[in-house]
Amino acid sequence: MTAHATGPDAVASTESSSPRQASRLAVVTLAMSMLLSTLGISAANVALPTLAEVFDGSFPAVQWVVVSYLLAMTIAVVSAGKLGDGLGRRTVLLAGIALFTAGSGLSAAAPSLWVLIAARAVQGLGAAALMALSVALVRDTVPKARTGSAMGLLGTTSAVGTALGPSLGGVLIDTVGWRAIFLVLAVLGLLTAALATRGLPPDPRMPRPDRQGFDIPGTLLLGGTLAAYALAVTAGPDRSTGLTGALLAATALGLALFVFTQARSRAPLIRPAAFRDPVLSGALAMNVLVATVMMATLVVGPFYLARALGLPGAIVGAAMSVGPAVAALSGVPAGRLVDRFGAPATLILGLSVMVAGTLGIAVLPGLAGVAGYIGAIAILTPGYQLFLAANNTVVMLDVAETQRGVVSGLLNLSRNLGLITGASAMGAVFAIATATDITTAPPDAIAFGMQSTFLVAAGLVVVALAIAVGGRVVAARRD
Repeated sequence: MTAHATGPDAVASTESSSPRQASRLAVVTLAMSMLLSTLGISAANVALPTLAEVFDGSFPAVQWVVVSYLLAMTIAVVSAGKLGDGLGRRTVLLAGIALFTAGSGLSAAAPSLWVLIAARAVQGLGAAALMALSVALVRDTVPKARTGSAMGLLGTTSAVGTALGPSLGGVLIDTVGWRAIFLVLAVLGLLTAALATRGLPPDPRMPRPDRQGFDIPGTLLLGGTLAAYALAVTAGPDRSTGLTGALLAATALGLALFVFTQARSRAPLIRPAAFRDPVLSGALAMNVLVATVMMATLVVGPFYLARALGLPGAIVGAAMSVGPAVAALSGVPAGRLVDRFGAPATLILGLSVMVAGTLGIAVLPGLAGVAGYIGAIAILTPGYQLFLAANNTVVMLDVAETQRGVVSGLLNLSRNLGLITGASAMGAVFAIATATDITTAPPDAIAFGMQSTFLVAAGLVVVALAIAVGGRVVAARRD
């Protein structure tokens, strides 16, 4: 690892008065970038009923205001990381901030629903760079001993964005109008660009061994494959089974072609050898499993609180806000634990806490109602923050300097795929266990469906825990 790439020496090249102050300013910049990407999701969700009324659109059409953003972000996140490795991570992050800001401004000025959807796709492309390169740049700007703390802060700001978005969006809609949501995001984008210009060290000016060209065929194949998969698993109730099957077939074909082209490309988007690294492959698998479980709380939780417990909407919303609030409070302490006790040990601790949390969701609400549900969420969420900070740290700590962007992109991609899969797969488990139409199911059926879903979720976390323990055993044998 060269001196220009990491640590205080690199950060000292900024205009801050000391390396430590420069490092702090860089971390604040990266935290703002992460905050923007999550605000872009959560703040827009609350506007969907208003947009349906303003543009006289159907619910499936208005949903694309959210879907287009998520699709663009998921499709582009690995490519954004790869571009950062080749062109400079600071440069590509600034380009991503510019895209996000432009997409926000276009969204605010959109004269029609379909223009808004297109503008949101532009915003999502920018968000892909924000997510991929915020994590990658931690190792360029923060001393190795404080990597965990920085990762924990990114987890905190991500949770803050998720928690703040609905309330911020609701206030803006009621006081100014829906366009103000996107104007605020544009202003925050400009602020983040100013911070990044001042706070991030210049990209090193030296030849990189992986600059043989950008893998355009691989990028297009990966994008098409991810789009087909996302559309397949987010099927609406009116879509035919045949179309869903065709999309899944296209996903399988696209994946096979992508693997084939990557094995023969001189400059692959994703080096096949990377997946032979047990640390990276294990981290990606755990990311998918854990994100699938966390999405279950967002998909199943509201149904249980409203239909099984009979809570009014305001109480449901308050109960659902507990998770993001606890996540916001536990992210930084989780990162500090990683720095103190090491990423592998903290990873196992976090997953163990998550097992207890998922089992708690399955059992405690039946004993104590909404208090049991909130208590279980308050156990699950800190475990998730411990996992997130440790998993990101264990992957990014020693990754090659020229691969940080693409590896960070893979981490974010695996998380997004887990969220998409969780919305579909865990929702299906819930529906099957309920054994009747969810909209008309009695409270006992909803409660049984929720318990069954989170017992399955606990099993998924146990699998992730086994991967983590197995990885540590293998590492110990190597040492």
